[in-house]
Amino acid sequence: MARIVQRTAALLPTACVLCAAGGPDLLCMGCRDQFACGQIARCRSCGTLIGQRAGERCGACLKHPPAFDATCVACDYAPPLDQLVLNLKFGNRLPVAALMAGMLADTVAAGSVARPDVLTAVPLGRARLVERGFNQALEIAKPLARQLSLPLDRGLLARQRDTRAQSLLHPDERHANIRRAFIVPAAAMEAVRGRHIGVVDDVMTTGETLNEVAATLKRFGAARVTNFIFARTLPA
Repeated sequence: MARIVQRTAALLPTACVLCAAGGPDLLCMGCRDQFACGQIARCRSCGTLIGQRAGERCGACLKHPPAFDATCVACDYAPPLDQLVLNLKFGNRLPVAALMAGMLADTVAAGSVARPDVLTAVPLGRARLVERGFNQALEIAKPLARQLSLPLDRGLLARQRDTRAQSLLHPDERHANIRRAFIVPAAAMEAVRGRHIGVVDDVMTTGETLNEVAATLKRFGAARVTNFIFARTLPA
């Protein structure tokens, strides 16, 4: 679990992002041991919690197989670890991205997920990128690529249009909202064709966005798509 502890510069004071205990680490040892350890059974396709053995597929994926092939998840999107996402996404605490990447890298090391040829990040729409100032998925992908010794290519995907925030939509509206929102740019087509692409994002809810991303990559010739997700929402 050594990757989980991401140290800031030695002369800068900090505190645990979960319990606010003073110390040199963004996640203190107590919170790390209590909340960031252990493997649980998840669907190998979509990463949702299942009551079966890890590596099985959930009923939803068996009935309607997604475009992506596998999903690696570091934790549930639930208290208190959801605060890491909120700190990064809405609190502009960019160092938290490296902490999240470390937890995800440890999950990869502890599991049996096939390593992709290259990583990329789910791109933000232009308006949301201007508003936020950064793409949280890309901020996680950069340290994750270094820790997994994988190349990162941020140019494999592009947004064709801005979409409404999926989290604000009814589940029935999400598919239409995200449909054909992505494209593989002409300059990236050869880098996608025949390759195993790893797609990084912060949170997976219904999986509509990641399914559209995977469908787009495969439409342009990707052989396999694996999601690398920090947090997965709990089943409804």
